[in-house]
Amino acid sequence: MEMRNQTAVSDFLLLGFSEHPEQQPLLFGLFLSMHLTTLLGNILIILAIGSDQHLHTPMYFFLANLSFIDTCFTCTIIPKVLVNIHTQRHTISHTGCLVQMYFFMALTLLDDFLLAVMAYDRYVAICLPLYYTMIMRPQCCLLLVAVSSFCSNLLAVSLILLVAQFSFCASHTIPHFFCDVPPLLKLACSDTHHFQVTMLTEAVLSGMIPLTCVLVSYAHITHTILRIPSAGGKHKLFSTCGSHLTVVTLFYGTLFLVYFQPSSSYSADTGMTASVIYTMLIPMLNPFIYSLRNRNMKEALWRLFGLEKCNTR
Repeated sequence: MEMRNQTAVSDFLLLGFSEHPEQQPLLFGLFLSMHLTTLLGNILIILAIGSDQHLHTPMYFFLANLSFIDTCFTCTIIPKVLVNIHTQRHTISHTGCLVQMYFFMALTLLDDFLLAVMAYDRYVAICLPLYYTMIMRPQCCLLLVAVSSFCSNLLAVSLILLVAQFSFCASHTIPHFFCDVPPLLKLACSDTHHFQVTMLTEAVLSGMIPLTCVLVSYAHITHTILRIPSAGGKHKLFSTCGSHLTVVTLFYGTLFLVYFQPSSSYSADTGMTASVIYTMLIPMLNPFIYSLRNRNMKEALWRLFGLEKCNTR
């Protein structure tokens, strides 16, 4: 077997979008506007839910947590991208790369678990309405979020500890705009088989199980809604679930595109395109998806600004 030169890497180069220098000002403006929109939208969602007593329910409690996660998630990635574009210095230290990767994985996993929890909440509300207040007690909601946070951090730490043991080849250039797992594996000289098996196992546990929970919950929800004789009742319940299903589809669609494929077939261009979607676009769209399709949220936002309730038809 041919041995490649190994070296102790003190920093990496995040090439990202540097191959297109003429597009740098446009990309900087685009990413900055998306970042500010994401921060503003998610913070408004959190403030509206926190200030409105009508929204102190499990569904909006989970939504506020999702907005908080999206806020932290976008702050993990985009500020470094903006600094790199503005300064044209694309370096990130080895430690900084591991820290960014840890928060990225932990927040992505937490997002994953929380979407499953939100699906379960809708299942109980629609399919077991008489038991809803008993099952979704405040203590239960806090426990679900706490367990999700613990599991996501535990899984992320276990992977980061393995990545920290990698030795890297002479090249330390990452063809990506942040420290993501697939492009980093391409640079590793050490055997990554154990890491890939561990990552695949965790992907099944943290990806397929929550996704199965979502699908099973919505299968029961759909069955229950179709039995409702009133067309208006069906429309109201489908509208309530539509926002969550839209977010789930966008989230899992992009993640499957990048992470559920062999590392040998990883494409940097495809990876970066999908990464822009789930690191920038989805967190920015979530507040609009949940607020524009939700009458209670729109009314809470109006009250937050001290305006009268908007007229809805």
